[in-house]
Amino acid sequence: MHTLSRPLPVRLLHSSDLLLLLVAMVWGTSYGIAKQALVFYPVLGFLAARFCITFLLLAPQLRGAGRAALGPGLPLGLVLLAIFLCETYGVAHTSASNAAFLISLCVVLTPCVEWLLLGQRPDARLWPAVALSLLGTWLLSGGVEANFNLGDGLLLAAALLRAVQACLTRRLSIGREVPVLALTAVQTGVVGFGCLLLGLLLPGGLPALPTAPAFWAGTLYLVLFATLFAFFVQNRALGSSSPTRVSLLMGSEPLFGALFAVFWLGEALSFAAWAGGLLIVAATLWASLARHLR
Repeated sequence: MHTLSRPLPVRLLHSSDLLLLLVAMVWGTSYGIAKQALVFYPVLGFLAARFCITFLLLAPQLRGAGRAALGPGLPLGLVLLAIFLCETYGVAHTSASNAAFLISLCVVLTPCVEWLLLGQRPDARLWPAVALSLLGTWLLSGGVEANFNLGDGLLLAAALLRAVQACLTRRLSIGREVPVLALTAVQTGVVGFGCLLLGLLLPGGLPALPTAPAFWAGTLYLVLFATLFAFFVQNRALGSSSPTRVSLLMGSEPLFGALFAVFWLGEALSFAAWAGGLLIVAATLWASLARHLR
């Protein structure tokens, strides 16, 4: 059984990097998939379905030693719930370019939060990668509109909460034997049932679940890959590597989202956007070459 506090063998670090990049790819495609699913069902109901299904799949992991995940899992789940609420409602009130850029600020904020929460000053060699990632996302998103509105504020809060979650996961894992799948179960349970409760409290509650195959196909994809697989890999990586390095490797998420839009949705990218994508790749490679940094 994998635990958060058990360090990865050196020979597996390269595989861990690839898994984090795969998570970034999955999360990059998840926005388009989620947008299609939201045609059939409101936001809170969709999030409740996605995360409650994930929790039910992982609930057996909470037996025995898995109960140790309740302590760190509950606060981490609350932070994750706040992240999804800020991201979802933020995207609805701002432009796509602003959303992509502002959420990428997590890469810049993580070293600062890591220093404050963990007392660990990030290695100076990672800062150029942070700058490359930020510049690349700015070019990829096509710049940022000057008008700062409520949606922008929510996305900025989501970026900060992402950094807090990464560092808090690392902090709560130190010196503990917490099964990763059990931790994922607690987190997804908090998000799923939290969204369900909020949805039921709304005037009129939630409508009946849709029967459209497209909704359930998209939801199943997000459950298996964007939630179950992605959170397992992220939580496991944060148990043995620095939050700054993990956030850098996953900072390629906007690039994969743009590539998904080009090859799946038929959208076009400008020269500046392609240049931004190359800078994000350079930042990712920079972080990968610094695998010895913890």
